[in-house]
This record gives sequence, C-alpha cells and structure tokens, in this order.
Amino acid sequence: MVRVDGNGSGDGLIQARGLDKSYRRGGEEIHVLQGLNLDVEKGEFVAFMGPSGSGKTTLLNLVGGLDVPSAGTVTVAGDEITHMSRRKLTRWRARHVGFVFQAYNLIPVLTAYRNVELPLLLTSLGGRERREHVEAALRVVGLEERMHHFPRQLSGGQEQRVAIARAIVADPTFLLCDEPTGDLDRRSAGEILDILSTLVSDHGKTILMVTHDPRAAERASALLHLDKGVLVEAAEHRAPGVTA
Repeated sequence: MVRVDGNGSGDGLIQARGLDKSYRRGGEEIHVLQGLNLDVEKGEFVAFMGPSGSGKTTLLNLVGGLDVPSAGTVTVAGDEITHMSRRKLTRWRARHVGFVFQAYNLIPVLTAYRNVELPLLLTSLGGRERREHVEAALRVVGLEERMHHFPRQLSGGQEQRVAIARAIVADPTFLLCDEPTGDLDRRSAGEILDILSTLVSDHGKTILMVTHDPRAAERASALLHLDKGVLVEAAEHRAPGVTA
C-alpha cells in the first residue's frame, strides 16, 4: 500500500518524512517540495503525475540519493540515506537503485552488452559472472539477440530496453523511472510499459515512475499527483487487474 499521510507502519520499503526542498534563485527562495510524506511497500508500481516544475523529478532524485533535502529524511530498506557521506551514498546507490531516464544515456561506442555490463564493473564479480548477469538482463527485455549491436543500430524502443537491462543487471532494490516512454511512439511505449509491469509482477521489483502520459500511469498500482510541492493520492485509480 502507498500512503502520503506519514502514518505508515514504519516497515515499508521506502519512507519519506517531512521532505522539503528549496532553491535560491537570485534573492528569491523557491520551494519545490513542502513537508512531503510518502510510504511505498515492496513490489509497488507507483506513478507520479503533475505539471512541469511540480517537483516530480526532484522527488525521484531525493529518493535515489542523487540530491539531499533541505529538511526531512528518506529511509530505504532500513537505511536512512539523508545524512550519508558522499562516498557511502555512491556505494548505496550502486547496490540499491536502478535508474531509467527519458534519454537513454547509452554510450554510443559500446555495444548493448557492454552498456549493460557497465554497472557490474564497479562490483567484485568476475568476467563469467558478469556475462551471466548481462545475458539474463537482456533476456528479460527481449534483446539477447541484439547484444552485440551498437546503439545506432537499434530503434529508440530497443535503446530504452537496453537502458532498462542496465538498470536491473545488478538486481537493485528498486527502480526510478523518469519519463521512460517520453521519447517513444505508442507501440514502443507499450512494450516498455509491459516490461516494467513484468518486472513488478514476475520479479517483485518496486518501481517509482514519473510520467506525463495517462496511458503509462494506468499501468501503475498507485497514482499520485504532485502540485506546488504537495503530494496527493489520485481518486479511483485502478491498475489493470486491480479491483476495488
């Protein structure tokens, strides 16, 4: 269950409490998030919607340890990450977070295989173990036959599938997806959403996704709206297969 009132049981996978985030622009202080609370349990697929500038990406960055809040805390799987040192936080992200962005961020001179392998180069895995992980991740996204192709030889949808394989290759605790279908046509977007849904239903992954696309949001088990730094649960949201 996803909660936004701060009254969760305390044993959820992701817990945010009293999150504030502000920036200074000239002499003005811009409040992006204001006292935000969030509880997400393991295996949830949560979509965030809201107008541009509402703080959706900022929230993902805070949960993923890419940024620190002005106030409040973020706890993931029992680790309170808000006050971690930069070095410890880097190690924590490598172990726990898989990132999928609107821009695929693949390295053009590397094959799909090598792009997916990159996160594993920071681990102690040997070459054979890395190969097993990479091939398994590419099978999940249906691209094992394209592993030796370069990004320029792939379609946009295939590039995003490589990016998802890279995000899951180290078996992270959860995935953060920022507009993962934003640059794709409807058919390719549907294929990406099918993969994300399968990661939740068949592999037990937890996904937090920012999107502007109502069709993408419909795939999630919970839909939250963020506006002017305030998070509210959408009424009457039902993911496919979910009944009242």
